[in-house]
Amino acid sequence: MADRSQAGIAADLTLRSQSFLHNGTIPPRHTCDGANISPPLAWVDAPAGTKSFVLIVDDPDAPDPAAPRMTWVHWVLYNIPPQVASLAEGVAILPPGTLAGRNDWQRVDYGGPCPPVGTHRYFHKLFALDVVLPDLEHPTKARLEGAMQGHVLARCELVGLYRRQR
Repeated sequence: MADRSQAGIAADLTLRSQSFLHNGTIPPRHTCDGANISPPLAWVDAPAGTKSFVLIVDDPDAPDPAAPRMTWVHWVLYNIPPQVASLAEGVAILPPGTLAGRNDWQRVDYGGPCPPVGTHRYFHKLFALDVVLPDLEHPTKARLEGAMQGHVLARCELVGLYRRQR
């Protein structure tokens, strides 16, 4: 679903998953309750001039949606080549040139939903950039967002929901 909230930024870029709909439930196989593998993601309608993509997956409801205190980062990828329009489920080998940032488990791979309480929202955010970023050596989300400033041509997001079944 395209995010049309930022004036002056192209709004046609769209991100989808075969595993869940926007604002739908993320299947357990993509979570700590299952195989903890990344969902398949695909995007269309990147703007002209796109040189790379950035993918950030985070949860603004941590630790408790009733009293959130932080945004927990699950996955950070950048310099995804412009000719790439999807990532397979459980992607093990990233597209050539793609670099990984550090998530909040201090790892550079996907970490699926594992909410301690309540239903959390997981924002899968895709950005089209007008530049290929330098190697930032496994940046945090904040450092990557700083490097992206002034280079975002378009952005979109896909939100998935998850609540642990105990």
